[in-house]
Amino acid sequence: MRKLRLQELNRLSTEAFQAASKLPIVVVLDNIRSMHNVGSFFRTADAFRCEKLLLCGITATPPHRDITKTALGADRSVSWEYYADTTAAMKALKEQGYTLIGVEQTTGSLSLQEFSLPENPTAIIFGNEIDGIQSEVLELCNACVEIPQAGTKHSLNVSVAAGIVLWHVCAPQLSSLR
Repeated sequence: MRKLRLQELNRLSTEAFQAASKLPIVVVLDNIRSMHNVGSFFRTADAFRCEKLLLCGITATPPHRDITKTALGADRSVSWEYYADTTAAMKALKEQGYTLIGVEQTTGSLSLQEFSLPENPTAIIFGNEIDGIQSEVLELCNACVEIPQAGTKHSLNVSVAAGIVLWHVCAPQLSSLR
């Protein structure tokens, strides 16, 4: 066994990625304060070929060296839009027919293991590192999912949670994109 060389991975160029079909998944960042987390979201959205990112509220936007440092170029391949208000982004997505899924621990959250994507396009919302998803944004969600945990902490880093959730929902569909 040996590690594959970069050229053996057959990765798409930025231009080919932008032209390629995407999964009908929009990732919404509700007031993410760390630019390193934002960069990580770009990389994860690129890895799972998500439709786009919506950067909302205090969430930083490219270009910024701290985002670029973590994104490793995905800030140039993944489409994104900025909304000053997350609720405005959510309402626009609802008008476009998206199902809105929050990643949050709530009284009605489904375990991620029990969740599968609906048939229609889906927006997955991730909240602030300290406060989570804003209450007024949660009210607009069709459902919430949470990642089962068994340790002493009650949460994961938001970009780690994104990797877990997006792998869970995207993995069954990835082979259709190749």
